[in-house]
Amino acid sequence: MSAAEIDRSSRVEATKEVAAADLQDEAVILNLKDGVYYGLNPVGARIWELVQEPRTVGELCDTIASEYEVDPDQCERDVIALVRELSDNSLVEVE
Repeated sequence: MSAAEIDRSSRVEATKEVAAADLQDEAVILNLKDGVYYGLNPVGARIWELVQEPRTVGELCDTIASEYEVDPDQCERDVIALVRELSDNSLVEVE
């Protein structure tokens, strides 16, 4: 799926070619294919935790909106942007 086509119904799951560690509410992810490290803030780390099992973008948005004080529309834009970035860096698969 093209990253431009990501919406609430898109299914997201972490790829198997990564190693990740939690560091005080943040996450560090190593892409085993290219050796590049990525860091995620606490909200990004929570999303990373959620995508260890296949979930829709809508499910991610609903969970984040219920756990953090955020406008639902802004939450959806931010979650889609993060999923797009993770996908562009081969850290998640999007269907």
